[in-house]
Amino acid sequence: MRKYFQIALNAWLMSTVLAITQLVIIYFRNGVTGLNLFIQEWPLSNLAVTLAATTVTWVLAGVLLYLLANGKINKSNAWQTFGFFLVMFVYLNILRERFRYGDYHYYLEAATALANGQPLPDTYLYLPLWGTLLRFLVPLGDQGVMIVLWLVNIVALGAFYFLLIQTLERYNFPRRISVLITILFLLINTPLMRTLGFLQVNLMTLDLILLSILAYPKNNFLSALALAVAVHLKTSPAVIVLAFLLEFNWRWMFWFGVSFLGIGLFPIAMHGVDIYLQFVNNTIALAQIPDTNFHDTSFDSFLRFFNPFFGIQIAQTRLMALGAKVLLLVATLWTMTQNVRERSFLREGRLLNALPSLFVFMTLASPIVWDHHGIFLTLTFLLMLKLIRSPGHWVVFMAAYFFEFMLPSFDFFPWSYGRLVAPMVVLWLMFAFRKKDEPSSFIVSVDQWLMKLES
Repeated sequence: MRKYFQIALNAWLMSTVLAITQLVIIYFRNGVTGLNLFIQEWPLSNLAVTLAATTVTWVLAGVLLYLLANGKINKSNAWQTFGFFLVMFVYLNILRERFRYGDYHYYLEAATALANGQPLPDTYLYLPLWGTLLRFLVPLGDQGVMIVLWLVNIVALGAFYFLLIQTLERYNFPRRISVLITILFLLINTPLMRTLGFLQVNLMTLDLILLSILAYPKNNFLSALALAVAVHLKTSPAVIVLAFLLEFNWRWMFWFGVSFLGIGLFPIAMHGVDIYLQFVNNTIALAQIPDTNFHDTSFDSFLRFFNPFFGIQIAQTRLMALGAKVLLLVATLWTMTQNVRERSFLREGRLLNALPSLFVFMTLASPIVWDHHGIFLTLTFLLMLKLIRSPGHWVVFMAAYFFEFMLPSFDFFPWSYGRLVAPMVVLWLMFAFRKKDEPSSFIVSVDQWLMKLES
């Protein structure tokens, strides 16, 4: 069989060389005008995205042929390897069909403002690092920046696949189950689709958080640096720092402090201290929004809906939202404490037992919670597969999972706010099953089924 894969690989190489040669000859003879004669843009398509998706898909096909032709795929890695290519090919084809992308415009506006010596626009709601980095891409123009961020997100998706598998294995999931869960989780995932469709920083941020978890405690510097960058990209991962503090690892704390301050000095060197004051002002202004957006499934947005019906003042709504978040914080810390004490998820270390509940507060405490923020609840939901044992609780969990990850994004009060309720339901399940008396029947049954398939 390898002989035929080698023939296919040689054909792929020849086709690649011919295509590149064709492009080079056309460009040097006729320039961009000549290329336009051979490349068409189909209606309701973005040519740059089409070419990028086609190129990446073609390269991945070549990599797959190389692995097959050289016997690099075997019984031990077949599931993981084919799962990776399945996920990548599916998303590359889906994203090729999207001809409009969203939030990168806010990033580009901020980067352009910084490049022109202007203050951050009020639509930029992140620490200054991301805008400062993107200012160097401003000369590429709108399409150029969009394609760079598109490609970065594709790389982040590939990295997420492998990082998630390794993280589940870190929580003692069998390898076969870790791979299967990751494949199924990624193939049907509304928050992930929205993240990629809006060219958000969420996936990159989550990759850094998972890298931080996996690097600890063998490489304190890398772990601390990864989380520090994640905090500078999204701010909300600062909540995750608490889980690391519970380890009382002073070396990690030192490297995190040095990394966080060092990274923070870069925007200051480029634009001065005032850039952080602009970030604070934008954050404060965010809390003053008076309207409800059903895409925003935060406590703030939910409570603001009732203002015109009951004559509630916006100041009172803010207090109620703050009160709800305080209650959530208390519930999160209590659940986290119980999970750490009972070692619910793993029999060693405080860090890994503290993380799942903190992701809930990290996601819901924000003044704005878009549907793509649900990607940060990945571990919170998936790790529950280890704990739930009773049929009734399985039904509750599956309902929460459906609302968070499978239901398409829609705007219909109050049903849109299922994504607000679902994480809190899982937080309750996390507390209810804090005492892990016996292995989950799900893990045992699926592992046995996969072993039969391989035998």
